[in-house]
Amino acid sequence: MKHTEDPEEQRDPIEETKESEELREVKEESEELREVKEESEELSEVEEEHHVQPGERLESRCGKSFTTKQDLECHMRVHTGEKPYQCNQCGKIFSGSTQLKCHMRVHTGEKPFTCNQCGNSFSQSANLNVHMRVHTGEKPYQCNQCGKIFSGSTQLKRHMRVHTGEKPFTCNQCGNSFSQLANLNVHMKVHTGEKPFSCDQCGNSFSQLSSLNVHIRIHTGEKPFTCDQCGKTFRSASDLKKHLTVHMKEKPHSCSVCGKSFSLRQHLHGHEKTHTGVREYMCFECEKTFTTASSLKLHQKIHTGEKPYKCSHCDKRFNVSSSLKKHEKIHTGEKPYKCSHCDKRFSVSQHLKTHERIHTGEKPYKCSHCEKRFSVSSSLKKHERIHTGEKPYKCSHCDKRFSVSGNLKTHERIHSREKPHTCDQCGMSFSIKSHLKIHMKIHTVEKPHHRSLRSQPDGHEQERKKRSQKICLLPSV
Repeated sequence: MKHTEDPEEQRDPIEETKESEELREVKEESEELREVKEESEELSEVEEEHHVQPGERLESRCGKSFTTKQDLECHMRVHTGEKPYQCNQCGKIFSGSTQLKCHMRVHTGEKPFTCNQCGNSFSQSANLNVHMRVHTGEKPYQCNQCGKIFSGSTQLKRHMRVHTGEKPFTCNQCGNSFSQLANLNVHMKVHTGEKPFSCDQCGNSFSQLSSLNVHIRIHTGEKPFTCDQCGKTFRSASDLKKHLTVHMKEKPHSCSVCGKSFSLRQHLHGHEKTHTGVREYMCFECEKTFTTASSLKLHQKIHTGEKPYKCSHCDKRFNVSSSLKKHEKIHTGEKPYKCSHCDKRFSVSQHLKTHERIHTGEKPYKCSHCEKRFSVSSSLKKHERIHTGEKPYKCSHCDKRFSVSGNLKTHERIHSREKPHTCDQCGMSFSIKSHLKIHMKIHTVEKPHHRSLRSQPDGHEQERKKRSQKICLLPSV
């Protein structure tokens, strides 16, 4: 019997090769499909991680909600304090990459957001949006305490500190606190002595650009701020604000120690330091301390010799505008301040206040060492030096010291031989004004305090008169 071969055993080798290639291609295709499937699954995971279903929002522990997990994660860094993004220029760190990107414009100077109204450019779109309200007049943020409105939320936040009294920014040198960071930065220059802004007219330097701008008005004579009550003009808005208190009868700010009232809170703060003795502002030249920055600035002009205010009637110059105003009243004879108790008038309002204490008997300044009281704070300071033995004024020519600056000035005239007080009758000069007054009695006809024996009435006046007349009739040789 003839044996037949199995058809599978009789397969053509070429067909086998084709079949194996087809199988390999199928395997490769299935492998590609598997990889595509894996990629699709991975993409779905990413999408699931960063996106939520339409209408669904992710909520943080503080109640804020977000549309993406990425935004939620970025927000959570507010709570954790994590700041993974660091500036490679200054080392400052941020919680989000967008914040870092905005910050980098500080270093690059890039300002891509431009106002189409005035051409002003900004580094952030939010700043441009706030700026645009200058043109539109929009002020959407209102204070719930006083009703004042603002164009930006930051401005409202700063303003609210006026009502709350919050002062979160503290000086690490003297402990003084401020409601705004900008005010602290300006204050720090008091301690560092930094004055980067210089006047090109007189060379005077200032810690703030705004102070320089006000100072320049001294040279230009510009006074853009006018009082609507009396028409008086001023160089700065702050000077006008101070002046307006003259017209205000209300004084809502009272001292808790002595009960004295003030129309401005800043005047109360300055006054309270007279009780506490706090003097945080120190002069780098002589180490003298002051209660206010303005007092320190005024004092520093003694060292620099700066006197920018010149009298229009004479050549005398002054380091303060108020001193010039007082002086010019000598020339004009103006005395606008009249005492309500007598007819005496004064050229300076403070002199009137001091004078009126003679009538009222008011002596608000009490010595901390004894029971003595004074009507003027300067008199108290001089008196207290008797107890402390303090003599802060030293002669620049010798080692002698004085408790009163006026005594030092008088003493230094011994060295300089200066005699500023001159007699208008004979031209004789004196270093002390009181000496001139004594001298002037020589020229006066009436001498009530120095009557000689010859001038006493003795009944022989007529005889002496006739004798002198006969002497006058004798012929001259």
